[in-house]
Amino acid sequence: MNMLGTKNSWIDKIGIPSNLFWGYIGIVVFMIGDGLEHGWLSPYLVERGLSMEQAGFLFSLYGITVAISAWFSGVLVQMWGPRKTMVIGVVSFIIGSIVFIGIAIPSLNYPLILLSYGLRGLGYPLFAYSFLVWVSYNTPQQSLARAVGWFWFVFELGLSVIGALYSSVMVSRIGEIATLWTALVFVAIGAILSIVINKDRFNGKIVSDNKSKELLKGLTIMAEKPKVAIGGVVKIINSAAKFGFVVFLPTYMVSFNFTITEWLQIWGTLFFVNIVFNLIFGVVGDKFGWVNTVTWFGGVGCGLATLALYYTPQIFGHNYWALMLVACFYGAALAGYVPLTALVPSLAPDNKGAAMSVLNLGSGLAAFVGPAIVALFIGPVGVGGLMWIFAILYFVGAFLTRFLALPEQTTSYQSTDQQQKLSV
Repeated sequence: MNMLGTKNSWIDKIGIPSNLFWGYIGIVVFMIGDGLEHGWLSPYLVERGLSMEQAGFLFSLYGITVAISAWFSGVLVQMWGPRKTMVIGVVSFIIGSIVFIGIAIPSLNYPLILLSYGLRGLGYPLFAYSFLVWVSYNTPQQSLARAVGWFWFVFELGLSVIGALYSSVMVSRIGEIATLWTALVFVAIGAILSIVINKDRFNGKIVSDNKSKELLKGLTIMAEKPKVAIGGVVKIINSAAKFGFVVFLPTYMVSFNFTITEWLQIWGTLFFVNIVFNLIFGVVGDKFGWVNTVTWFGGVGCGLATLALYYTPQIFGHNYWALMLVACFYGAALAGYVPLTALVPSLAPDNKGAAMSVLNLGSGLAAFVGPAIVALFIGPVGVGGLMWIFAILYFVGAFLTRFLALPEQTTSYQSTDQQQKLSV
């Protein structure tokens, strides 16, 4: 435990705040439980008797609850502190899961399925994003981008990698319902690690009066600090294409003779590369500058990668490795947005929780904006037009990011810190 108890331990040096180490481990474990059904729940429910429309509406409602919960997470942390907010998330997930798995699915009661899965959806943003607010308050600014990069690394590692792999093994062995029940074990262990074993004390100010005003702060801060609102728009652009791609890209790739298996391998590798580059761009952001990293690697990089995803099959046809290379380029560029999570809260140093709420709301809204763009434009402009729309959005986001520069007194910490080190 000594390696965790002293500053400048090897854990601090790689970018994880050692005072929050067990919180990070808890996030991995919790997100395994949250993400283990994402790859197969929709077809399973359709097989059980739901229509495609009903399944689609279920996941739309789930996205709405995630967006609402993501928005509330930051302001609730400032009202109650991260531990209480995370506990509410855990309780919401557990109650929703018990009703969803034990009653709603066996009876195929659609209103109860909607209610219970929506309640389940409230859980992970209150848990994970509240911890992210905790990180933003308790991490020195000069290493904040790296700390945030590690957060997104452990978040996606549990949600998109380990959860999916675990589920791919367990569903065939114990069945879908039993696999869903095991999610509660992961969630409980993750909660214990992040809330109980993690002894760090929250450094933010807890609001003791006028809580209703504080609750609205997640909206009013956008008027008070327009740069925070711009950051929220950039966050929507960050993830909108990713959510839109899943609607139409598989069909587009199949038209060039890619099999679904090949496409899933490419798509999975994309996100593996993404979580690795989350760490890399955390370091790059602290060295190269948060605004520069988001602008050039995130916005411009994703815009170019989006066009490459469209034109590579046009030029090379069914070339697995050419498309794999381009997909990895997109996954790496997507990680260029990592410093945005450090940048936006720093624009409102006295209201980081409210600023994080705006950022989290942007993450949730992206799940609607992406598919909505597809629904509106796939008919009139086709796949090529859609890819250009998403690419242009990325370029617009890169332009908007240039307005997010921090005040001089905030950005001067790096040079001051270096001068102090040299003087010592």
